Amino acid sequence: MIRVLGSPKQLCDGLTRRDLLQVSSLGLMSLGGSRRLLGATPSTAELPGFGRAKACILLFLYGSPSQLETFDTKPDAPSGIRGEFGVIPSSIPGFNICDRLPLLSKVMDKVAIIRSVTHPYPLHGVAYALSGIPRIIGPEELNPRDPSHHPFIGSVVDYADRLGFESSADVPRNLVLPWAFSSQRIGEVARAGPYAGFLGGAFDPIAVEFDGKGTVKAKKTLQEKSWDDLEPYRGVTPASRFRLGVDPTATSVTLDRLDKRKSLLHQIEALRHDQDADRSGIDRHRSMAYSLLESAKLREAFDLDRESSRVRESYGMTLFGQASLTARRLVEAGGRFMTVFWDEYGLAGTGWDTHWDHFPRMKDELLPGLDQTLSGLLVDLDERGLLDETLVMCLSEHGRTPKLSTDKGGGRDHWSRCYSAVLAGGGIGRGVVLGKSDKIASDPIERPISPKDILATAYHLLGIDPNLTLTDRLGRPQTIAGEGRVIPEILA
Repeated sequence: MIRVLGSPKQLCDGLTRRDLLQVSSLGLMSLGGSRRLLGATPSTAELPGFGRAKACILLFLYGSPSQLETFDTKPDAPSGIRGEFGVIPSSIPGFNICDRLPLLSKVMDKVAIIRSVTHPYPLHGVAYALSGIPRIIGPEELNPRDPSHHPFIGSVVDYADRLGFESSADVPRNLVLPWAFSSQRIGEVARAGPYAGFLGGAFDPIAVEFDGKGTVKAKKTLQEKSWDDLEPYRGVTPASRFRLGVDPTATSVTLDRLDKRKSLLHQIEALRHDQDADRSGIDRHRSMAYSLLESAKLREAFDLDRESSRVRESYGMTLFGQASLTARRLVEAGGRFMTVFWDEYGLAGTGWDTHWDHFPRMKDELLPGLDQTLSGLLVDLDERGLLDETLVMCLSEHGRTPKLSTDKGGGRDHWSRCYSAVLAGGGIGRGVVLGKSDKIASDPIERPISPKDILATAYHLLGIDPNLTLTDRLGRPQTIAGEGRVIPEILA
């Protein structure tokens, strides 16, 4: 590898001269008029689908759904395990899913289901699930800026595209909806996950803001805390929108006024003598914000009034549904990696973290919302001819315990030894079922899959060698997918 001596000279997009010189050791080739990090190593070169996905939409179910009430049902298990719901056949012959997912049952032939995802960390380890970090502990989980963190997959994609001289887009390459992750819960510190880790803040994803209102009231409790308000994950108004800080659909800020704001900001900044450790990230995001405010394509992508009521309703008039529709519109506008979180709201211990009131929450909010949104996204992408070039991943950080607790409404706790994941499009085979669990969905008995294997497969389909190494803060080479290996059985 070529090494540049002396202090690194940072460029306007957050890359250094050293980064650019490292490109020569990674291998480049032309693809569709752009230059992207390809150069698959011999271990992956013979596998199909390399670079098939032009973009990715990641749906992340924070808190983690139960495998038994989604895609790994066990109707013959004892009552203290199988729970209250039944099963229905899906469009994959011989494959049943939870009877609370009737819309998804009809589109299972568009996806690949993995029923044997496993790892040893039953924490809310979003960072473990979505980065190459080899292990996760409690303090790291609760500290997004812990120096040990590896970069989020969307940040790696952004970084690799820039190293490969990918042409700049009118929308962010790496964007998170419906808001900055873990920012809308009361009285808890932010959690790690969708951040750039040792790549630095210049490659953090851009987070949008939600400008809207919920339509359904919900009451939540957490120990001595209580919350009683409108829950947007259960329903939002048709006027609800997403924006990048300053509303990109607003027309009240003229270019002249924007230029004056830039000039004033530069004058203020010139008077400041303090230097942030990661000032490059602030500068890059500020420069991007100015560019995006002037992007007509971005304004149109956020404008949900351009969609018919039929399409909007097909995703579900919920926060998760309308955020996923916006992600599809951003991909159409040129976005590369769009992440939609089903996040905690109001209090910690909400979202898919069903330690209590498991069955009421699954029945009234969680399963209907997932059923509507994931099926709506898959059908919409397929009808538009976009599914074959757009990777869709529906993931979580772990699963739930097979044994039900006796808490009111039932409860399932954290369980990482066996759970499910759904992938579709962008080079993923259709109607594939991989892996098998034991009689109570406790442990894999066929083809255990690591979250790192899912990351490696995603990188492969996005045209990035999963064996690519980046240098961490201590100068050590770190593989972007950890020890993950591409999963050949689910490739088209």
